Amino acid sequence: MAGFQISGLLYLVATFLFILGIKRLSKVRTARSGNQLAAVGMLLAVLVTLVSPEGGIELSWTTVIIGLALGGAVGGTMAKRVEMTGMPEMVALLNGFGGLASTVVALAEFWGRFAAPQGGLLAPSSPADILAEPLGGEVWAVAIVLSVLIGTVTFTGSLMAMGKLSGKLSGNPVLLPGRHALTAVLLLGGIAAGLFGVFGAEGSTATTLVLTLCVAAAAFGVVSVLPIGGADMPVVVSLLNSYSGLAASMAGFVIGNSLLIVAGALVGASGLILTMVMCKAMNRSLGNVLVGGFGDTGASSGGGGGADEYTSVKSAGPEESAMILESATSVIFIPGYGMAVAQAQHVVKELGEELERRGCEVRYAIHPVAGRMPGHMNVLLAESDVPYEQLWELERINGDFKTTDVTVIVGANDVVNPEAIENPQSPIAGMPILNAHESGTVLMIKRSLSPGYAGIKNPLFERDNTYMCFGDGKAFLQEVVTELKES
Repeated sequence: MAGFQISGLLYLVATFLFILGIKRLSKVRTARSGNQLAAVGMLLAVLVTLVSPEGGIELSWTTVIIGLALGGAVGGTMAKRVEMTGMPEMVALLNGFGGLASTVVALAEFWGRFAAPQGGLLAPSSPADILAEPLGGEVWAVAIVLSVLIGTVTFTGSLMAMGKLSGKLSGNPVLLPGRHALTAVLLLGGIAAGLFGVFGAEGSTATTLVLTLCVAAAAFGVVSVLPIGGADMPVVVSLLNSYSGLAASMAGFVIGNSLLIVAGALVGASGLILTMVMCKAMNRSLGNVLVGGFGDTGASSGGGGGADEYTSVKSAGPEESAMILESATSVIFIPGYGMAVAQAQHVVKELGEELERRGCEVRYAIHPVAGRMPGHMNVLLAESDVPYEQLWELERINGDFKTTDVTVIVGANDVVNPEAIENPQSPIAGMPILNAHESGTVLMIKRSLSPGYAGIKNPLFERDNTYMCFGDGKAFLQEVVTELKES
C-alpha cells in the first residue's frame, strides 16, 4: 500500500511538471525551460512506471532494456542528424510514431487478453462478468477500438504529412473522386468492425475484425491528409499531435495506467488548442482545412504565380540593398521557410547586429504559420540567439509597418501576400498577413518569382516600394553585411 501511495504521489508530481511545462511553452522566453520541465516529468513518469507498474502488468526487464537501448540509439542518431530545415518532417514523423505505439499497445493487450481460444473476454454469460473486468469491460473494449483507430490514423496521416513537407509527395491537394463517401465508409466501417470484434466475436473472428479496423484506419489516415494542400500542413501537424495524445490516453485506459491517461489528455487538449490558434491565424475553420483543397496551384485567382505572371518587377543586388539599409532608422525582418532552407538565420542575426550598431531599431515579425510547423521561425531565430524581446507577433507589430523604413523579407511569401486582404476571390482571402507592403521600402529576398505553398501570384513583387533580391538568402545577406561593414 505504501509503495502504491508513493507512486501515486510521484505521478502527481509528474503531472504537475507536464502542466507547468506546457504553460511555459506558450512564451518564447520560457519555452526552453518548459520543454526541460516536461522532459523531467516524463523521465519521472517512466521510472515510476518501471518500478511500480499499474494495472497488474508484469515487466520483462530484458525487453525493457533492449527497448530503451534501441529506442535511445535511434532517437539520438535522428536528433543529431536532422537539419533545422527537416524539423517539420521530424515532428510529423514523431507524431506518427506516437500513434503507432498506442496502436501496438492496444493490439498487444487485445491479443493477450481477448482473442484467446476459449472465446471473447467481452462475451461472458452475464453483465456482471463484464463489470468485474479491470476498469469495467466496456471501457476496456471501447478504449481498444479508439486506441487502434486514432493511433493508426495518426501514423499513416503523419507519414502523408511528412511526405508533403519533405517534397516527396506533391504539396498540392490530391482530390480523389468520391473522397467524402470513401472516408465515411472507411471511418464508420472500421469502427463497426472494431466494436463487433471486441463485443460480439470470438477467437480468430475477433482478431480478423480488429485487424480490419487497423486497415480501414490506415487507409482513412491516408485519404484524409492527401486532399489537404501544403499551405495547411502546419495545421495538420498540430492536429496530428493532438491525435497522438488522444491515442496515448486511450492506451492508458487499455493498460490501466492513470498517468498515461492524464498525459495523453494533456497532449490532446493542448494540440487541439494549438490547432484552433493556427486556424484563426489563417482565418480558416478546422472543418475547411480537413475538407482540403487549399494550396491548389489551379486556384481561381489565376495561375500559379510563375515568372510570366509579372510585368513590372524591380530588382536590387547586395550593393543597392546595403545602400537602402544604410540610411534606415527602423528595420523589420520577416523570416519564412526560405530562410530555413538557406540556413540564413545566423547571417540575419549578424545583419541585425550591424544595423543596430548604426543606431537602427531592429525587430523580427513572426507570423503564426510561417514555415512548416508551429513555432518554426521562433526555433530558428532562437538557434541564432536573437533576443526574445525582438521577436514580435503579428498582432503586436502589424500596426508598425506604416512607420518602418525597410522591411526585409527572407524567404516568406504567402504570409505577406496582399491578395489576402485585397482580393475577396483569392484562396487566401481573409487570412491575416504581415502588412509588409505598408513599409517605406520592401526588400524581398527570394530565389525566384515562384509562388508559395498557396500556389498563387503575389502582387507584392510588383509594388512600387518593393525590390526583389534574387539569390540564396544566406549568400545574398552575407554580401549585404560585407557591403555595410566596408561603407
